[in-house]
Amino acid sequence: MSGKNRSEIRVGQRVRIVLKADQATGRLTEGVVERILTNSATHPHGIKVRLSSGQVGRVKEIL
Repeated sequence: MSGKNRSEIRVGQRVRIVLKADQATGRLTEGVVERILTNSATHPHGIKVRLSSGQVGRVKEIL
């Protein structure tokens, strides 16, 4: 799953996100979704979430 559809993502799910600072390199950060921040059903660059660690980024992979 790509992480572009909000319906695929649930709070408590393990995901890999790209942080704003890592957008140029594409470096992924793994964590657990604490909150879904994107309100729309889809987003071309991935749904924005906050991880339990407090980091915010767009979902690239759902584990």
